[in-house]
Amino acid sequence: MSKDQALRDQLLYFLDSGGAHISFASAIKDFPDDLIGQKIPKLDHTAWQLVFHLRIAQWDMLEFIRNPDHVSPDYPHGYWPESDTPASTQEWRDAISKFLHELEEIKALVADPGADLFFPFPHGSGQTLLREALLVADHNSYHVGQLVDLRMLLGVPIRDY
Repeated sequence: MSKDQALRDQLLYFLDSGGAHISFASAIKDFPDDLIGQKIPKLDHTAWQLVFHLRIAQWDMLEFIRNPDHVSPDYPHGYWPESDTPASTQEWRDAISKFLHELEEIKALVADPGADLFFPFPHGSGQTLLREALLVADHNSYHVGQLVDLRMLLGVPIRDY
């Protein structure tokens, strides 16, 4: 196995939340609909706000990778929903579905042996596919950890991870 392939395999492992981190899918599995927008004292975000943010931030990084004309949302307002709750449980499910689909798209880019992990994007300021993949994994693990804490404080244990 080449060093390049070994690095790709490790990146894919971390994007899947391998090692010390729980996966997004495990963190949101069986999350009760009636608690999606529940606020907890001294915590800044609801489950809905975290899922929305995870999805928008990951989408933004994916679009940066594949579209040189992409314009990121305004920060920070464009990365967080205005409401504590989604308009419907379908909006919650759609955000989850889009997050998982876009994560698979990022993983496909990383897995592609024809994609140079180290070549700086011409439309960036030194960013590479390697850097963006690490950023996605890091950002996702941080906020998935917040989802886990929120679940525990809401009394919704995680059964399989």
